[in-house]
Amino acid sequence: MQLWMIFGLWLVYLALTSNLEFSNLVVGLLIALGLTALLRPSPYPLRLQRIPGMAWALLRYGIMVGKDVFLGGLQVARFTLDPKLPIHPAVIAIPSGAEAELATALSAHTITLSPGAVVIEIGEQGMMYTHTLDVTMPDEAYFKMQRQRRDLLTRILPSPPT
Repeated sequence: MQLWMIFGLWLVYLALTSNLEFSNLVVGLLIALGLTALLRPSPYPLRLQRIPGMAWALLRYGIMVGKDVFLGGLQVARFTLDPKLPIHPAVIAIPSGAEAELATALSAHTITLSPGAVVIEIGEQGMMYTHTLDVTMPDEAYFKMQRQRRDLLTRILPSPPT
């Protein structure tokens, strides 16, 4: 398995650099070896039948993140350009609902990437305390967005065999 990972990373490096000189081949191989040594392999094997679903979920997740960043940027720009607009900053508690810590961390990262929101703490039970610039949506809307993130991350990340 490690050889396939090294070979795959090496090919990705070569495709990105578009340089087949000997020195670049060696550098790419060293980077692939280093990354493989540093990254811990997943305890769960990747099943081939899950790859299309994972790819589809990753595409949907990327679109969702892009939309959140774009709309958040527009909202922050509105508040910046028109200081008379009322804002309602607050800290809200959003349950992550994810079993895996990685899913909670990625979800918190996604929230923090969105302009106007930042996760300030993750509690013991996965509760994400989030400071938002303008709390005008009902709590259920935040919970629905988190459920969507959690469901997509659950499909993307490796999971134990069932």
